[in-house]
Amino acid sequence: MSDSGEKSEAAGHHVEGGHRKRIAVSNILASNEAERKLLWRQDKRIIPLSAGIYFLCYLDRSNIGNAKILNNTSHDDMQSQNGMSNYQFNVALMIFLIGYFLFEVPSNIMLKKLRPSRWLATIMFLWGAITIGLGGTKTYAEVTVVRFLLGAAEAGLFPGLVYYLTFWYKSDERSVRVAIILASATLAGAFGGAIAYGIGHMNGIAGHAAWRWLFWLEGIPSCLSAVAVFFFLPDFPERAHWLSEAEKDLAVQRLHLEGSKGEGKGVTWEDAKATLMDWRLYGHYAIYFAVSLPFSSLSLFVPSITQGLGFKDLEAQLMSVPPYAVSVKSQSSQDIMSFTDATLTEGNTVSQILVSWSADHFNQRGYHCAGAAFVGAIAFLVSAVLPPDNWGGRYATLVIGSAGAFACVPPMLGWLSSNIWTTASTGLAIAINVSIGAGLGQIPGVWIYKADEATKGYPTGHGVNCAMLFVVAIGAIGLVIFYKRKNRDIQSVAIEGDEVRLYKL
Repeated sequence: MSDSGEKSEAAGHHVEGGHRKRIAVSNILASNEAERKLLWRQDKRIIPLSAGIYFLCYLDRSNIGNAKILNNTSHDDMQSQNGMSNYQFNVALMIFLIGYFLFEVPSNIMLKKLRPSRWLATIMFLWGAITIGLGGTKTYAEVTVVRFLLGAAEAGLFPGLVYYLTFWYKSDERSVRVAIILASATLAGAFGGAIAYGIGHMNGIAGHAAWRWLFWLEGIPSCLSAVAVFFFLPDFPERAHWLSEAEKDLAVQRLHLEGSKGEGKGVTWEDAKATLMDWRLYGHYAIYFAVSLPFSSLSLFVPSITQGLGFKDLEAQLMSVPPYAVSVKSQSSQDIMSFTDATLTEGNTVSQILVSWSADHFNQRGYHCAGAAFVGAIAFLVSAVLPPDNWGGRYATLVIGSAGAFACVPPMLGWLSSNIWTTASTGLAIAINVSIGAGLGQIPGVWIYKADEATKGYPTGHGVNCAMLFVVAIGAIGLVIFYKRKNRDIQSVAIEGDEVRLYKL
């Protein structure tokens, strides 16, 4: 950790905006009626809108996976009409992540400088317009350029939302709310398949292939919703006109010790240097990098994976709204899979929210990350070694593996934001974390599900995801051990009777 950080630890104080503040540790959710009412008012105003924004973002990001196979038996899919090889298509997926990586940090800086409502509305309109433009592409080069621009536009949303929550919620309230927002991504994945199935029947309308209609019809809502975000997304508690003066005071008081401040200063070179040299943060970056491989690969290739399970064309789109349980007979006898009504979406959503709530409630984010990652790793390991024709087993392990991988992310982000103690450093560290993870970390995820392994059950993709989730589990346990040691050191030099701020576990 940086020298200034060590001094703050030893003294048991925190410096924000030049004022020394006594540190107290609180692991309790809203403890009185006024706080509960305030939290409920905040949640109603912030969480549905934030989740809706991320839903549209993820839908516009991942719909290229649906477009790849939409009406492909008649060669009316995106890849065929644009004359793209499998390699070129993967490059187009990867270039999005390059733009994503490059613009994460600048975007989070702009969020604080321009206010969340203005900045998020701006990038939302941009990515909606770019998604519409993707529907007009006719060559590999055009697809690649537009995907880069889409990555640049969307780069600031997820780290921006995580940073934004630190202005409104205490550390032990964030993970579950990140989980609710992130759950909208799994909903987008499910609805994306259902929407693609419906739009697939529009093939040839007005002389356009269905995949073009997919981009056009999914880009328009983002542009329109940007207006609502501009006017209705609250910026900071201090400026919330819908809160009474007493509620504003309470909101600010709640975050006096462990939240970002609307009036907090922007990032300076000293802040950037201290954050970049805070070496413990690289442990967080490393495990987020690792979890980003299964996260990205599943978001892009679930339609292709389900197609590899024997589904074709529009049926594969519909089956990318995947269920928990399958009842399968041998494909060689030409029987068809029959599905229960429990969906993978429900599994991911429930696992994310339950794991995140438990992680915050028990102040054990590291152990929860490790446990979820271990379950996901075992599921992908089993999937990698199962015979290709074991359709039921492969589908069940896909369900369990994705639930484990997705459940890691919210407590992981809540853990990071809870262990950074200044407004400037919080925004910068979150941006770096998501830049390294969701930017660079997702690039390998583009390549691990190889098209020529469809008949083999994608052993490379499942094997890599297994390995990465084991890295997450081991890394999270290592960070827990490190923070326990740091907490002992802080307590050993604390003045008797003084309360000190400890690292969250």
